[in-house]
Amino acid sequence: MIKQITGILAGSFILFNQSHAQEKGILALTGARYYKEGISAKSIDIRVDGSFLLSNRVPLNKEIEIKLQAPAGFTDDKSKTIFAGAELNILSLKGALLFKVPNIFKDNEAKGFPASNFKEFSVRVPLKVDFMKAEPGCIVKIRFYDLKGKNQLRVELPVTIARPGEPVQLSKAVTDIKSSVPAEATSVGLKIKNILVTVDTGIRVSPKMAYASLDITGIEGTSMSEVLSGKESFWVYDSELNEVNIVDKQLKQVKGSMEDNLVDYLSKIPFRLKTVNNKSFFVRFRWESTDKRKLIDVVVAR
Repeated sequence: MIKQITGILAGSFILFNQSHAQEKGILALTGARYYKEGISAKSIDIRVDGSFLLSNRVPLNKEIEIKLQAPAGFTDDKSKTIFAGAELNILSLKGALLFKVPNIFKDNEAKGFPASNFKEFSVRVPLKVDFMKAEPGCIVKIRFYDLKGKNQLRVELPVTIARPGEPVQLSKAVTDIKSSVPAEATSVGLKIKNILVTVDTGIRVSPKMAYASLDITGIEGTSMSEVLSGKESFWVYDSELNEVNIVDKQLKQVKGSMEDNLVDYLSKIPFRLKTVNNKSFFVRFRWESTDKRKLIDVVVAR
């Protein structure tokens, strides 16, 4: 469930645990889940019409491209050939199978791919009316796998079908944000100096909760008024990537300088009870301008 967020902040800081689950996680921008089970990639890009997809809203009759950049973990045989496959399943939001392809690259099963050119591996997923019909959304599941071994990488993308005529949120380029801990941190239309991630257990507004504190500093390309009028959302997931229902509100503080047009944004997101300190969580925060041309999307894990 998306949480609309407002509030007042108070409290102190405790270092955020810097361990980060490299094997699985949540992608910024789209909220896709990924599971690296022997196969990894430098990045997992999700695109439409050649541009980065900035949300999970996609109209019918569009193709979604899911691309692994610099994939690793596939068997490289003596002939310097990689035998890779990709399974596609599209499910309804209730779990019914709408479309399935056991191996999108079936024609390459025998000959494989030259290892020297295997710098990216991508699939295109069609959202066709003939199998989507009147579904309001779907779950796109891609399984990249090694035909010569057991290694695989799974991606699960939740898709909401956009309204007719609704523009798709796309960008030709996205910018990674430097963070104090490993994170999926991305911005569009903005330049951001750094994100400091800590945990705050001293907030009195909701004294039973621990808060993930995201101190986003040196935001260029916006203003205090634009940041304050933008839309904010957050999500929390447990270590198995199941969404956790959080009823408490996020707290925030926005500071700015009229002279150099720099903005600092401090976000505190409730993500667990203070007494639950032996479990890992993923916290995702998203801010976007009213015209949806600028955004910040951050996913962190403790």
